[in-house]
Amino acid sequence: MKQATLHQLKVFEAAARHGSFTRAAEELFLTQPTVSMQVKQLTKAVGLPLFEQVGKRLYLTDAGRELLATCREVFERLSLFEMTVADMKGLKQGQLRLAVVTTAKYFVPRLLGPFCRRYPGIDISLQVTNHEGLLDRLNDNLDELQIMSQPPTSFDVSCHPFLENPLEVLAPHDHPLAGQKNIPIERLTGEPFIIREPGSGTRGAVQKMFDAHGIKLKIRLELGSNEAIKQAIAGGLGISVLSRHVLALEGGTSMLTILDVENFPIRQQWYVIYPKGKQLSVVAQAFFDYLLDEGKRVAEETAALKFRE
Repeated sequence: MKQATLHQLKVFEAAARHGSFTRAAEELFLTQPTVSMQVKQLTKAVGLPLFEQVGKRLYLTDAGRELLATCREVFERLSLFEMTVADMKGLKQGQLRLAVVTTAKYFVPRLLGPFCRRYPGIDISLQVTNHEGLLDRLNDNLDELQIMSQPPTSFDVSCHPFLENPLEVLAPHDHPLAGQKNIPIERLTGEPFIIREPGSGTRGAVQKMFDAHGIKLKIRLELGSNEAIKQAIAGGLGISVLSRHVLALEGGTSMLTILDVENFPIRQQWYVIYPKGKQLSVVAQAFFDYLLDEGKRVAEETAALKFRE
Protein backbone atom coordinates (compact mmCIF):
# COMPACT_ATOMS: atom_id res chain seq x y z
CA MET A 1 0.00 0.00 0.00
CA LYS A 2 3.03 2.31 0.14
CA GLN A 3 2.57 3.04 -3.56
CA ALA A 4 -1.10 3.96 -3.25
CA THR A 5 -1.98 7.64 -3.62
CA LEU A 6 -4.74 9.73 -2.09
CA HIS A 7 -6.09 10.37 -5.60
CA GLN A 8 -6.36 6.63 -6.22
CA LEU A 9 -8.26 6.19 -2.97
CA LYS A 10 -10.72 8.94 -3.94
CA VAL A 11 -11.27 7.34 -7.34
CA PHE A 12 -11.77 3.94 -5.73
CA GLU A 13 -14.25 5.32 -3.17
CA ALA A 14 -16.37 6.96 -5.88
CA ALA A 15 -16.36 3.78 -8.00
CA ALA A 16 -17.30 1.67 -4.97
CA ARG A 17 -20.10 4.05 -3.96
CA HIS A 18 -21.62 4.11 -7.44
CA GLY A 19 -20.81 0.54 -8.41
CA SER A 20 -19.69 1.95 -11.75
CA PHE A 21 -16.48 3.31 -13.26
CA THR A 22 -18.53 5.44 -15.65
CA ARG A 23 -20.51 7.19 -12.92
CA ALA A 24 -17.38 7.66 -10.84
CA ALA A 25 -15.71 9.29 -13.85
CA GLU A 26 -18.66 11.65 -14.29
CA GLU A 27 -18.57 12.68 -10.62
CA LEU A 28 -14.80 13.27 -10.62
CA PHE A 29 -14.67 14.87 -14.10
CA LEU A 30 -12.31 12.16 -15.34
CA THR A 31 -12.47 9.82 -18.32
CA GLN A 32 -13.61 6.26 -17.78
CA PRO A 33 -10.22 4.82 -18.90
CA THR A 34 -8.50 7.06 -16.33
CA VAL A 35 -10.72 5.69 -13.55
CA SER A 36 -10.06 2.13 -14.69
CA MET A 37 -6.31 2.74 -14.73
CA GLN A 38 -6.29 4.31 -11.26
CA VAL A 39 -8.24 1.37 -9.82
CA LYS A 40 -5.95 -1.08 -11.61
CA GLN A 41 -2.86 0.56 -10.10
CA LEU A 42 -4.46 0.58 -6.65
CA THR A 43 -5.39 -3.09 -7.01
CA LYS A 44 -1.76 -3.86 -7.83
CA ALA A 45 -0.60 -1.94 -4.75
CA VAL A 46 -3.05 -3.86 -2.52
CA GLY A 47 -2.21 -7.20 -4.05
CA LEU A 48 -5.79 -8.46 -4.06
CA PRO A 49 -8.82 -7.85 -6.33
CA LEU A 50 -10.98 -4.97 -5.12
CA PHE A 51 -13.95 -5.45 -7.46
CA GLU A 52 -15.70 -8.27 -9.23
CA GLN A 53 -17.95 -7.54 -12.18
CA VAL A 54 -21.31 -9.24 -12.70
CA GLY A 55 -22.91 -8.03 -15.90
CA LYS A 56 -22.48 -4.26 -15.98
CA ARG A 57 -22.46 -3.90 -12.21
CA LEU A 58 -19.35 -3.77 -10.00
CA TYR A 59 -19.36 -5.48 -6.63
CA LEU A 60 -16.76 -5.11 -3.89
CA THR A 61 -14.68 -8.07 -2.83
CA ASP A 62 -13.88 -8.64 0.84
CA ALA A 63 -10.65 -6.69 0.37
CA GLY A 64 -12.58 -3.96 -1.42
CA ARG A 65 -15.06 -3.60 1.44
CA GLU A 66 -12.22 -3.31 3.95
CA LEU A 67 -10.49 -0.70 1.81
CA LEU A 68 -13.72 1.29 1.38
CA ALA A 69 -14.19 1.48 5.16
CA THR A 70 -10.56 2.56 5.52
CA CYS A 71 -10.96 5.21 2.82
CA ARG A 72 -13.92 6.76 4.57
CA GLU A 73 -12.04 6.86 7.87
CA VAL A 74 -9.04 8.49 6.17
CA PHE A 75 -11.16 11.08 4.36
CA GLU A 76 -13.08 11.92 7.53
CA ARG A 77 -9.86 12.39 9.51
CA LEU A 78 -8.40 14.60 6.80
CA SER A 79 -11.58 16.67 6.70
CA LEU A 80 -11.49 17.05 10.49
CA PHE A 81 -7.86 18.16 10.29
CA GLU A 82 -8.55 20.76 7.60
CA MET A 83 -11.50 22.18 9.55
CA THR A 84 -9.53 22.22 12.81
CA VAL A 85 -6.73 24.17 11.13
CA ALA A 86 -9.29 26.61 9.72
CA ASP A 87 -10.79 27.01 13.19
CA MET A 88 -7.31 27.70 14.63
CA LYS A 89 -7.02 30.50 12.08
CA GLY A 90 -10.30 31.96 13.31
CA LEU A 91 -12.19 30.78 10.22
CA LYS A 92 -15.11 28.45 9.64
CA GLN A 93 -14.30 26.60 6.43
CA GLY A 94 -14.94 23.17 5.01
CA GLN A 95 -17.91 21.04 4.00
CA LEU A 96 -20.95 19.98 5.98
CA ARG A 97 -22.33 16.57 5.00
CA LEU A 98 -26.01 16.73 5.92
CA ALA A 99 -28.81 14.28 5.09
CA VAL A 100 -32.49 14.92 5.77
CA VAL A 101 -35.71 12.99 5.46
CA THR A 102 -37.91 14.10 2.56
CA THR A 103 -40.35 16.32 4.48
CA ALA A 104 -37.51 18.27 6.11
CA LYS A 105 -36.67 19.81 2.74
CA TYR A 106 -39.52 22.29 3.36
CA PHE A 107 -37.74 24.04 6.23
CA VAL A 108 -34.05 23.01 6.14
CA PRO A 109 -33.18 25.46 3.32
CA ARG A 110 -34.60 28.29 5.45
CA LEU A 111 -32.13 27.28 8.15
CA LEU A 112 -29.20 26.77 5.79
CA GLY A 113 -29.49 30.21 4.19
CA PRO A 114 -28.65 32.30 7.28
CA PHE A 115 -26.04 29.74 8.35
CA CYS A 116 -24.20 29.98 5.02
CA ARG A 117 -24.33 33.77 5.16
CA ARG A 118 -22.85 33.64 8.63
CA TYR A 119 -20.11 31.23 7.50
CA PRO A 120 -19.50 31.90 3.77
CA GLY A 121 -16.50 29.56 3.72
CA ILE A 122 -18.69 26.50 4.38
CA ASP A 123 -20.03 24.34 1.55
CA ILE A 124 -23.11 22.19 2.13
CA SER A 125 -23.59 18.68 0.78
CA LEU A 126 -27.32 18.07 1.31
CA GLN A 127 -28.88 14.66 0.63
CA VAL A 128 -32.67 14.20 0.71
CA THR A 129 -34.13 10.72 1.01
CA ASN A 130 -36.82 8.76 2.86
CA HIS A 131 -36.48 7.25 6.33
CA GLU A 132 -35.06 3.93 5.14
CA GLY A 133 -32.58 5.75 2.92
CA LEU A 134 -31.34 7.70 5.94
CA LEU A 135 -30.82 4.48 7.87
CA ASP A 136 -28.75 3.07 5.00
CA ARG A 137 -26.62 6.21 4.98
CA LEU A 138 -26.28 6.06 8.76
CA ASN A 139 -25.10 2.47 8.51
CA ASP A 140 -22.45 3.51 5.96
CA ASN A 141 -21.42 6.58 8.00
CA LEU A 142 -21.89 8.86 4.98
CA ASP A 143 -23.11 11.94 6.85
CA GLU A 144 -21.98 14.11 9.73
CA LEU A 145 -25.51 15.01 10.77
CA GLN A 146 -28.98 13.77 9.85
CA ILE A 147 -32.41 15.29 10.38
CA MET A 148 -35.42 12.99 10.79
CA SER A 149 -38.66 12.78 12.74
CA GLN A 150 -38.37 9.20 13.97
CA PRO A 151 -34.99 8.40 15.54
CA PRO A 152 -33.72 4.90 14.75
CA THR A 153 -33.91 2.21 17.41
CA SER A 154 -31.45 -0.11 15.69
CA PHE A 155 -28.49 2.32 15.89
CA ASP A 156 -26.72 3.83 18.87
CA VAL A 157 -27.09 7.54 18.14
CA SER A 158 -27.01 10.90 19.86
CA CYS A 159 -30.46 12.36 19.29
CA HIS A 160 -31.52 15.97 19.97
CA PRO A 161 -35.00 17.45 19.35
CA PHE A 162 -34.94 20.96 17.92
CA LEU A 163 -38.27 21.62 16.16
CA GLU A 164 -41.91 20.52 16.41
CA ASN A 165 -43.29 18.43 13.54
CA PRO A 166 -47.11 18.33 13.83
CA LEU A 167 -48.85 15.89 11.48
CA GLU A 168 -52.21 17.20 10.28
CA VAL A 169 -55.16 15.81 8.33
CA LEU A 170 -55.20 17.65 5.00
CA ALA A 171 -58.16 17.81 2.64
CA PRO A 172 -59.29 19.92 -0.34
CA HIS A 173 -60.76 23.22 0.82
CA ASP A 174 -64.24 22.19 -0.43
CA HIS A 175 -64.28 18.88 1.48
CA PRO A 176 -67.58 18.20 3.35
CA LEU A 177 -65.72 18.14 6.69
CA ALA A 178 -63.88 21.42 6.06
CA GLY A 179 -64.69 24.04 8.69
CA GLN A 180 -66.21 21.57 11.16
CA LYS A 181 -64.83 21.50 14.72
CA ASN A 182 -63.77 18.52 16.84
CA ILE A 183 -64.43 15.97 14.12
CA PRO A 184 -64.43 12.46 15.67
CA ILE A 185 -61.57 10.41 14.28
CA GLU A 186 -64.09 7.67 13.45
CA ARG A 187 -65.55 10.01 10.79
CA LEU A 188 -62.43 9.28 8.73
CA THR A 189 -63.47 5.63 8.34
CA GLY A 190 -64.05 5.00 4.66
CA GLU A 191 -62.40 8.25 3.55
CA PRO A 192 -60.04 7.58 0.61
CA PHE A 193 -56.49 8.22 1.78
CA ILE A 194 -53.41 9.22 -0.20
CA ILE A 195 -50.32 8.09 1.68
CA ARG A 196 -46.56 7.95 1.40
CA GLU A 197 -44.68 4.86 0.28
CA PRO A 198 -43.74 2.02 2.68
CA GLY A 199 -40.68 3.03 4.68
CA SER A 200 -41.89 6.60 5.16
CA GLY A 201 -41.79 7.85 8.76
CA THR A 202 -45.03 9.79 8.26
CA ARG A 203 -46.83 6.69 7.03
CA GLY A 204 -45.64 4.74 10.05
CA ALA A 205 -46.93 7.39 12.46
CA VAL A 206 -50.32 7.55 10.71
CA GLN A 207 -50.71 3.78 10.67
CA LYS A 208 -49.90 3.61 14.39
CA MET A 209 -52.54 6.26 15.19
CA PHE A 210 -55.28 4.55 13.18
CA ASP A 211 -54.43 1.09 14.52
CA ALA A 212 -54.72 2.47 18.07
CA HIS A 213 -58.31 3.54 17.32
CA GLY A 214 -59.24 0.41 15.39
CA ILE A 215 -59.71 2.30 12.13
CA LYS A 216 -58.77 0.65 8.85
CA LEU A 217 -57.14 2.96 6.33
CA LYS A 218 -58.85 3.01 2.96
CA ILE A 219 -55.83 3.59 0.74
CA ARG A 220 -56.59 4.98 -2.69
CA LEU A 221 -53.07 6.04 -3.70
CA GLU A 222 -49.51 5.47 -2.55
CA LEU A 223 -47.15 8.25 -3.65
CA GLY A 224 -43.47 8.81 -2.94
CA SER A 225 -43.60 12.60 -2.95
CA ASN A 226 -45.29 15.10 -0.65
CA GLU A 227 -45.77 17.43 -3.62
CA ALA A 228 -47.58 14.70 -5.56
CA ILE A 229 -49.79 14.01 -2.54
CA LYS A 230 -50.67 17.71 -2.24
CA GLN A 231 -51.65 17.84 -5.90
CA ALA A 232 -53.73 14.67 -5.54
CA ILE A 233 -55.57 16.15 -2.54
CA ALA A 234 -56.22 19.39 -4.41
CA GLY A 235 -57.57 17.31 -7.30
CA GLY A 236 -60.16 15.71 -5.04
CA LEU A 237 -58.64 12.22 -5.01
CA GLY A 238 -58.70 11.90 -1.24
CA ILE A 239 -57.31 13.19 2.04
CA SER A 240 -53.95 12.61 3.71
CA VAL A 241 -51.90 13.16 6.84
CA LEU A 242 -48.76 15.21 6.30
CA SER A 243 -46.46 17.45 8.25
CA ARG A 244 -47.71 21.01 8.65
CA HIS A 245 -44.34 22.05 7.23
CA VAL A 246 -45.38 20.93 3.73
CA LEU A 247 -47.72 23.94 3.62
CA ALA A 248 -45.08 26.37 4.84
CA LEU A 249 -44.75 28.27 1.56
CA GLU A 250 -48.42 28.24 0.47
CA GLY A 251 -50.09 30.55 2.96
CA GLY A 252 -53.53 31.82 1.95
CA THR A 253 -53.21 30.63 -1.65
CA SER A 254 -53.37 26.96 -0.69
CA MET A 255 -56.06 24.74 -2.23
CA LEU A 256 -55.83 22.59 0.91
CA THR A 257 -57.25 22.91 4.40
CA ILE A 258 -56.41 21.34 7.75
CA LEU A 259 -59.31 19.30 9.17
CA ASP A 260 -59.94 19.74 12.90
CA VAL A 261 -59.93 16.03 13.77
CA GLU A 262 -59.76 14.70 17.31
CA ASN A 263 -56.33 13.30 18.30
CA PHE A 264 -54.70 15.49 15.67
CA PRO A 265 -52.21 16.88 15.12
CA ILE A 266 -49.95 13.93 15.88
CA ARG A 267 -47.26 15.57 18.00
CA GLN A 268 -43.82 14.74 16.73
CA GLN A 269 -40.42 16.38 16.82
CA TRP A 270 -37.65 16.92 14.33
CA TYR A 271 -34.37 15.51 15.61
CA VAL A 272 -30.77 16.09 14.63
CA ILE A 273 -28.80 12.88 15.07
CA TYR A 274 -25.31 11.49 14.65
CA PRO A 275 -23.64 8.22 15.71
CA LYS A 276 -22.95 8.18 19.43
CA GLY A 277 -19.28 8.73 20.12
CA LYS A 278 -18.69 10.34 16.73
CA GLN A 279 -16.38 13.35 16.90
CA LEU A 280 -18.14 16.16 15.11
CA SER A 281 -16.04 18.34 12.85
CA VAL A 282 -15.72 22.04 13.62
CA VAL A 283 -18.24 22.79 10.87
CA ALA A 284 -20.72 20.10 11.99
CA GLN A 285 -20.51 21.33 15.58
CA ALA A 286 -21.14 24.90 14.43
CA PHE A 287 -24.26 23.83 12.50
CA PHE A 288 -25.42 21.61 15.37
CA ASP A 289 -25.25 24.53 17.81
CA TYR A 290 -26.90 26.86 15.30
CA LEU A 291 -29.69 24.34 14.66
CA LEU A 292 -30.62 23.99 18.33
CA ASP A 293 -30.72 27.78 18.62
CA GLU A 294 -32.51 28.62 15.36
CA GLY A 295 -34.96 25.70 15.48
CA LYS A 296 -37.14 27.56 17.99
CA ARG A 297 -37.39 30.55 15.66
CA VAL A 298 -38.50 28.35 12.74
CA ALA A 299 -41.08 26.68 14.99
CA GLU A 300 -42.51 30.08 15.93
CA GLU A 301 -42.66 31.13 12.28
CA THR A 302 -44.44 27.91 11.36
CA ALA A 303 -46.99 28.34 14.16
CA ALA A 304 -47.73 31.85 12.87
CA LEU A 305 -48.52 30.69 9.32
CA LYS A 306 -52.12 31.21 8.22
CA PHE A 307 -53.73 28.53 6.10
CA ARG A 308 -56.84 28.80 3.98
CA GLU A 309 -59.83 27.41 5.83
